[in-house]
Amino acid sequence: MNFDTARKRMIETQILARGITDRRVIDAMLKIPRHIFVEEAMASQAYNDNPLPIGEKQTISQPYMVALMTELLELTGKEKVLEIGTGSGYQAAILALLADRVYTVERIRPLALKARKALDSLGLLNINIKISDGTIGWKEEAPFDAILVTAGAPVIPSGLVDELAPGGRLVIPVGDQYEQTLVKITKQEDGSIEQQNLIGCRFVKLIGKYGWEGEE
Repeated sequence: MNFDTARKRMIETQILARGITDRRVIDAMLKIPRHIFVEEAMASQAYNDNPLPIGEKQTISQPYMVALMTELLELTGKEKVLEIGTGSGYQAAILALLADRVYTVERIRPLALKARKALDSLGLLNINIKISDGTIGWKEEAPFDAILVTAGAPVIPSGLVDELAPGGRLVIPVGDQYEQTLVKITKQEDGSIEQQNLIGCRFVKLIGKYGWEGEE
């Protein structure tokens, strides 16, 4: 199949049609070849309007959800961004085109290694990957201008809020194991928090000390 045509159709029918307006997000999603982040047997489905399995009981998110969550971060190109849940690496690739530096944490080693290989193949050199419990963040590199969590949490991990810089944004799905609400947290200059509850969504569980601890 023609992946370039499929990618353009994805943008027109799934991204623009649903109200994504940030031109930088749209251009990044036009540029990054989503099909290299899924198994070869599923490449023809990479631009469909749904998440896809990537192994280890994890998924690559629906294209629209990637676009929406990225747009909510309001990136200008100068930011230091933390991603919790590298997964396939696709979201990190989008972020890499929109921010100065991307730090991404994945607890499952095989996924992290596979993502690193895909990202390196695109020459994306501004991404650091760490194999660890993402619910505790990446304290050594904090603070971050933006934090994106790609798995559903039972509560907002306080440590991630602590790692936000003043003016920073955190986007995270919060809810039970079956359905969540997409939440945007903005840390004000005085350290206070503004919370916006956005749309309903469904993600795999955020596993870790401040997520669904000890569950698979």
